[in-house]
Amino acid sequence: MIYSLYFIFGVLPSVIWLLFFLREDVHPESNRMVLKVFSYGIIAAFLALLFEFCFIEISVKFNFYSIVISILNIFIGISLVEEFSKYILVKKIAISDPEFDEPLDAMLYMVIVGLGFAALENIFVLLGLGLPFVISETLTLTLFRFLGATFLHALCSGTIGFFLALSFYKTKWKLRLVILGLTIAIFLHGLFNFSIMELKGNLKIIIPAIILLGLGMFVSLAFQKLKTISSICRIK
Repeated sequence: MIYSLYFIFGVLPSVIWLLFFLREDVHPESNRMVLKVFSYGIIAAFLALLFEFCFIEISVKFNFYSIVISILNIFIGISLVEEFSKYILVKKIAISDPEFDEPLDAMLYMVIVGLGFAALENIFVLLGLGLPFVISETLTLTLFRFLGATFLHALCSGTIGFFLALSFYKTKWKLRLVILGLTIAIFLHGLFNFSIMELKGNLKIIIPAIILLGLGMFVSLAFQKLKTISSICRIK
């Protein structure tokens, strides 16, 4: 019973953000497709955990300074692995679905995958609280995850999705656009984690807040841009 509560609180932040982002879809996806893409995010989280564990095990064997190991783990072992895992599942699986029919879907699917990823991550974090179940502690951590990590996953994934969507009609720069989206998402995801894990004082809060605010504004404008593109460019 207690662990089912952790499951509910872990999924709740992703569900709330999911309902928020689904409002951006001019041509709403079916519930089947939303759940399918959300489940891809959960699969991506499992894959990322496996690669992260392997990367960390390998990195500690090298005789680097602790700060170097920390940077490698955060920016490559975590950020790169997580963002690429989400991207590759959307690229290889979701986009091949018949319901994918306009550029906006690429960005929306990436956001949904990011929220699925965050849901599993949230559950694992809450399970770490163990027993006994303390409602105040669980609510506080859930709120922090809602405003922080869950939102970050959605925004970073959405950023990749925007550049992926652009690549469908700017085919000349297709690869460069995708690489640019991945690079931005990986860097900001890594900087967010590095700030929280390694920095001290006000910077520990200020930098993550700036990242979330900046990405939030970018993703909002990106959705509006793609709504215009979607009206003239449908995926064949």
